[in-house]
Amino acid sequence: MADRRASVVWEGDLPSGSGRATLESSGLASDLPVSWPSRTEEPNGQTSPEELIAAAHASCFSMALSKQLADRDAAPQRLEVSATVSFVAGQGITRSALTVRATAAGLDEARLAEAADAAKDGCPVSQALSGNVDITLDASMA
Repeated sequence: MADRRASVVWEGDLPSGSGRATLESSGLASDLPVSWPSRTEEPNGQTSPEELIAAAHASCFSMALSKQLADRDAAPQRLEVSATVSFVAGQGITRSALTVRATAAGLDEARLAEAADAAKDGCPVSQALSGNVDITLDASMA
């Protein structure tokens, strides 16, 4: 089992307060500013839970797709993956839109679509979001 830890120190109420997030397990980031306006308006140099979920979803999906392609004898040279996570005040997180551009020898659009669908369903972050968030996928050759 692998546990990962992040923490936040929050000060103030929701609309005017703010927090600082730290990625404790890796130590790669600390003191990341987060606030309610960074979720519902413009980021203005701050992160949000949705941006962190988008990073988690994009990285998880890229790993899952890399495996799926290798299992189909088309190990990728490069995967460009992004995730856009949508937050609607009063509704919560409503969508995670995955986009991938793949480069792999011997890969065609049909095999990519099959592998990408399997990766979307098999990615643990997709599984955590499934049933609560609409997950879309746009996969194409680079």
